[in-house]
Amino acid sequence: MSYDGFKLFKVRIDRGVAFVTIDNPPMNLLNMQMIMEFAMLANTVKNDDNVRVIVFDSADPDFFIAHFDVKGLVVMPDEAAPKKTSLEGTGHMINELYRTMPKVSIAKVEGIVRGGGFEVIQSFDMIFGEKGKAIFAQPEIGVGIIPGGGGTIRIPREIGRRRAMEVVLGGHDFPAETAELYGLINRALPPDKLTLYVENLAYRIATFPLESIALAKKSVLAGVDLPLEEALLEEQYLFGQSVALPASKARMNMFLNAEGQSRETEATSNTLLEEQEENPFSIFEELED
Repeated sequence: MSYDGFKLFKVRIDRGVAFVTIDNPPMNLLNMQMIMEFAMLANTVKNDDNVRVIVFDSADPDFFIAHFDVKGLVVMPDEAAPKKTSLEGTGHMINELYRTMPKVSIAKVEGIVRGGGFEVIQSFDMIFGEKGKAIFAQPEIGVGIIPGGGGTIRIPREIGRRRAMEVVLGGHDFPAETAELYGLINRALPPDKLTLYVENLAYRIATFPLESIALAKKSVLAGVDLPLEEALLEEQYLFGQSVALPASKARMNMFLNAEGQSRETEATSNTLLEEQEENPFSIFEELED
């Protein structure tokens, strides 16, 4: 797969992880070019068996994505378009590509991400922010509009109605620490731990079988999207599929042969990712070659 056709993204592939750096000076405004590149990247990665995880960061340490370019909004028609009957041809469809694709997407946010930029990463599987610096916000109400990239829908599903009202109607900034407390992001990490944690997590996930990652993500989404009984039946079905995978059989046998199921190993095998200097699951990489 080629990743040379991007103008606003710098893409580097390493050990199953696509590291994508957003670079659209002067402050990474979200515009139609960037939206198209998000779509192109999603479609490329989705079909690339050499990539299991995508990690997004920014070339600008102060701005991950500032927000959607307001110049593109003021020229919209004075009369609202009729309500659509499908997501086809909308920005929502692009965001849903990341939410539903059989690959894992992670945002590593060191600076500010507001408005449409925040809505893009809400569709990602995980968000990590730099403690003391990262900022998250939906400020649209301040210029008289509402979030239009999924913010009013995804946020209440993640953090509940009352806190979503505070985020959307308050329109103010949420530092990483509060965003973590509210459930807007996974974790707020100090500067010296953020990159180490995210990279170790990404490399760790990338050592797992491609099919297993896809099944696990599909099952988690079932838990979010389906009624409980239907979701549990889906999990049972997907579990059966995962156990039957040749890669899973090989890994389980390797685990048993290495005496992984022992008191000593079980007590020490999963140390904190921010404390690891290298990927503890590298032993399995040879099984994926």
